[in-house]
Amino acid sequence: MLPQFNLMSLFERPSRRQKVALIFSLDIVFLSLAFWGALWVRFESHHYFFDTPTWITFGSVIVTTLVGFWYFGLYRAVLRYINEKNLQAILFSFASATLLMIVTSFYLQAVIPRTAPFIYLAFGIIMCGGVRFAIRYLFVWIENSTKQNVIIFGAGDSGRQLLQAIGQGDDFQAVAFIDDKKELRHSLIHGLTVYPPQQLPMLIHRFHVSKVLLAIPNAGKKRRSEILTSLADLNTEVLTVPRLNDLVTGEAKVDQIKEVEIEDLLGREAVSPDSHLMDSSIRHKTVLVSGAGGSIGSELCRQIIQYRPKRLLLVERSEVALYEIERELIKRCEALALNVELVPLMISVQHLPRLSAMMQANNVDTVYHAAAYKHVPLVEQNVVEGVCNNVFGSYNIAQAAIKAKVSTFVLVSTDKAVRPTNVMGATKRLAELVMQSLAEHQSETTISMVRFGNVLGSSGSVIPLFKEQIRKGEDLTITHPDIIRYFMTIPEAAQLVIQAGSMAKGGEVFVLDMGEPVKIAELAKRMVHLSGLEVRDEANPDGDIELKYTGLRPGEKLYEELLVGDDERPTDHPRILTANESFMPWAELMALFDELNQACEAMDEQAVIALLKQAPLAYCQEQDKPQLKAVS
Repeated sequence: MLPQFNLMSLFERPSRRQKVALIFSLDIVFLSLAFWGALWVRFESHHYFFDTPTWITFGSVIVTTLVGFWYFGLYRAVLRYINEKNLQAILFSFASATLLMIVTSFYLQAVIPRTAPFIYLAFGIIMCGGVRFAIRYLFVWIENSTKQNVIIFGAGDSGRQLLQAIGQGDDFQAVAFIDDKKELRHSLIHGLTVYPPQQLPMLIHRFHVSKVLLAIPNAGKKRRSEILTSLADLNTEVLTVPRLNDLVTGEAKVDQIKEVEIEDLLGREAVSPDSHLMDSSIRHKTVLVSGAGGSIGSELCRQIIQYRPKRLLLVERSEVALYEIERELIKRCEALALNVELVPLMISVQHLPRLSAMMQANNVDTVYHAAAYKHVPLVEQNVVEGVCNNVFGSYNIAQAAIKAKVSTFVLVSTDKAVRPTNVMGATKRLAELVMQSLAEHQSETTISMVRFGNVLGSSGSVIPLFKEQIRKGEDLTITHPDIIRYFMTIPEAAQLVIQAGSMAKGGEVFVLDMGEPVKIAELAKRMVHLSGLEVRDEANPDGDIELKYTGLRPGEKLYEELLVGDDERPTDHPRILTANESFMPWAELMALFDELNQACEAMDEQAVIALLKQAPLAYCQEQDKPQLKAVS
């Protein structure tokens, strides 16, 4: 029994039953008009169609059509989502009714011309189908009026999937495709025209586009960098779909739109890790990572567990950081079905007895020493702690490793150790000298160092700071307009550290190929533009975000170096070099250690700095050099 339809309910929000009743009633009206209209068109008079056979034919045709609608689910379909399948149901229902109309009129000898059933078919489809699709497009028009216009860059499989995905959402409406393939130019895909990249500025202005969605997950980093560089000049926000690897592994879906990753701007293609080098110091072994909760240490742990060590010791002095990395690694092991024993250890690298006992009890095979104080301004204000942690802590964990007969020991160093201008760099350079002397002084453990520059996304890195400032609409703070830095992704850096350690023979300083240096001010401008904002300066006083130059911080350089000397040699890995650098004899090193220890125990920062300057570190504080005038 059909639900009753109350006309007054139209002034309120109608229920689903009331909507069905309304559509059902309209269908009866439309089918009646289609039937009698077909006869009217054919006869141009009502004189011939008031006989009984005609009325019987009319009733059977109407009922058959309505039953077909009901059977194929047209009254269950939500009008705003009606699609081609619903149109097929309408066609099949009318085709059946038309066939019945022909058969019934023939057997009942009804006065119905042979062409009338086909006219009924056409009229019915136009009215019943047309109204439904008109309602659907009305809903679409209303919804799209509140959506943001976007352009999809990339008309391949990912672009087409993205178009379908955002079409079901409430945020975006795609108005065009952009693709540089000539064979796709000006073609239509799902109703959208494919334009060449050169027409993008015109399209943004024409359609008032707020965002460009980058749907090229299988493009290389160099190509992505070229595209993003061209888009940066448009002052339109650019979002991207996940990379191909994430789509293939199921870690992400094509409709998971996110911000552009900064490594895409660098255009640096990662080199696939050598599985033999990754395996040799890890698989079925007990591995220790100090500073396991830090940026580099945590990524080392993520990379290590993939190569199935027997046991992974997480050494970290921060309780919160240790808790977080342990939980993350447990989830990763469960997801990847890895049988790796995780041992969280809250130990300071300055505690030699505890380190020695722990390493011997666990029969450690490999140590990656990433624990360090690395924030230049903080170490500059906490000189004694910087020396105790970065120098004595490194010496302690190396001594513990030697005593426990660890096979491989790798110190994670920094480019700030080369001709340092700050305490942090000086402590890391002294830690390198310690490792070199220990490597020469004993033969139990293969000790090496890996030196590299900034990593993207690390704690204290300028990139997360810029992102946060842009998100808040604040001005971007840059120390100097000419400052440049090398950048590398954290996963690539961690992989190269592991591979370099596996190549070590003892005492080497490995230097990672960081690619081309990046001018921080230019990087900041690109980040602003790709966020859909404009840089505010003298040429554009109405811009959104200003670049503020604060002057170099204590101990900060305009540029970083990776080599103390000029003697660099290639290795079997294209991204890893070795440097032949001088080091302190053991006796001199121990004498320096005694003096440093006394100065630290006395909390005499000036004496500590003086000793660091006297040591062969090439340490020179910025105030001892000609000062660069900061730009305000």
